[in-house]
Amino acid sequence: MRGVLRRGGQYVLVVWAAVTLNFALPHLAPGDPVEYLFSGDANALSAEGRDALRAEYGIDGPLVGQYTGYWAGVASADLGFSLRHNRPVTEVLLERLPWTLALVGIGTVVSAVVGTLAGATAAWRRRRRRDIGLVSALLVLDAMPGFWIGMILIATFAVELGWLPSFGAVPLTAEGGLVWLTEVARRLVLPVATMALATLGSTFLLARASMLATLDQPYVLMAEAKGVPPRGIVYRHALRNALLPVSTNVMLSFGLLLSGAVVVETVFSYPGVGRLVYDAVIARDYPLLQGAFLLVTIGVVLANLAADLVYPLL
Repeated sequence: MRGVLRRGGQYVLVVWAAVTLNFALPHLAPGDPVEYLFSGDANALSAEGRDALRAEYGIDGPLVGQYTGYWAGVASADLGFSLRHNRPVTEVLLERLPWTLALVGIGTVVSAVVGTLAGATAAWRRRRRRDIGLVSALLVLDAMPGFWIGMILIATFAVELGWLPSFGAVPLTAEGGLVWLTEVARRLVLPVATMALATLGSTFLLARASMLATLDQPYVLMAEAKGVPPRGIVYRHALRNALLPVSTNVMLSFGLLLSGAVVVETVFSYPGVGRLVYDAVIARDYPLLQGAFLLVTIGVVLANLAADLVYPLL
């Protein structure tokens, strides 16, 4: 019980530090947000108008008052008003969040399953030609940045072969039903493949290293001596224990991919939270940036918490 409370206190401290840094971002950034709103034209608004805008967005009082007001807004899910979209930040984020969760969730599952099974198989057949080829290929893949993988997939499957669309999440002409779902799935293929390939190398290498350490354990040798088939040794005895570090890596990857989705969603013009962050940076939309960063922070913290809960079960 004491360990659970201590772990919970650490998460509370992390959330507090993240929210505090999130609050400080606009104040540390150079320039005046109101001037950015008017593209730096100092004559576009009178002094009284500037003061009114500062009061409207809550940046006119002392920092202590702004900080407490920001925490009150976070506690009530009131993250302010988006300057670019002219809508509440919470409403804009909730509209885009399902698209990012679908992209990141499917990409993480595909990468975890394929990388783990391939790593376990390669470890069982270590130092053979197939193992050496897999390690070499996935080392190269792991060194490639996500945007480069996405561009290669677009050039191959969208431009050259014409099999899949290269941008967007929904077709402009679809109105719902099975056709709409089919088109959404087709537009998910390339972004999901990019997400999965970008993390596949690290998952494979970690699973292979963990399996190599596990296969030398006495209980594995005992299973071999008892005549357990190789498939049973790998997938029923060794893989379960080898999954411990892999599961932690997968959970953390899910949280980190929420922030990494900025690159993939920008490459594919995918309407998720990542694309929203990119547009907010271009528009200097500080309330929307703060809300998106807070959402990503909560995602990373929840992924760490899930890893802590799953680890003892495995």
